[in-house]
Amino acid sequence: MSLKNIRRDYSRRELNYNDLNPDPFTQFQQWFDETVQSEWSLDPTAMVLATCADNLPTQRVVLLKDASPDGFIFYTNYESQKGRQLQANPNCSMHFAWLPLERQITIVGQAHKLTDAENESYFQSRPRNSQIAAWASKQSESIVGRDALDARYREIEEKFAGQDPLPLPPFWGGFRIVPKEFEFWQGRSARLHDRFRYTRIDDQWKCERLQP
Repeated sequence: MSLKNIRRDYSRRELNYNDLNPDPFTQFQQWFDETVQSEWSLDPTAMVLATCADNLPTQRVVLLKDASPDGFIFYTNYESQKGRQLQANPNCSMHFAWLPLERQITIVGQAHKLTDAENESYFQSRPRNSQIAAWASKQSESIVGRDALDARYREIEEKFAGQDPLPLPPFWGGFRIVPKEFEFWQGRSARLHDRFRYTRIDDQWKCERLQP
């Protein structure tokens, strides 16, 4: 089949202004809860994180670890590509694609590093093998092969043998993305999708429909 002939119509649901909560954080939580409870739910916390440095945007999938009116949190190696880019330019966007439900959410905002106490608390909640991996990987740096990475993991495993909990790596932690804009997208038939954008004006949120 030719790529240009691969398509499907979106007709599961609709989204109207009156359906929306005036608070975009509450609206996000409603859609997230529906996604988690859906029979089609798969990796509902996965989001595409877009960053930009030197006028070159990059994207990758990360996992959302907390969502509240204070912002959206994920964790990474601060010395990774995304970690360095966010510290140089905190402007970023997140994108959730819940395609089985024909829904997408895009959030634009600024990233702020978490405190050492916040990082410590989350790091100690991770499985031990994930803690070891955080120490072992110099994220985004080149490596000669998988054997070298596995050897580094075993080296860290031996170094901290019998030590529980593991210490927090000084180069590892989280970012909180504080939104300034949300867009909620619901697929509709004939590509006439429902799109609503929330923008923050002072301490209030303005919601408006966008053309598809």
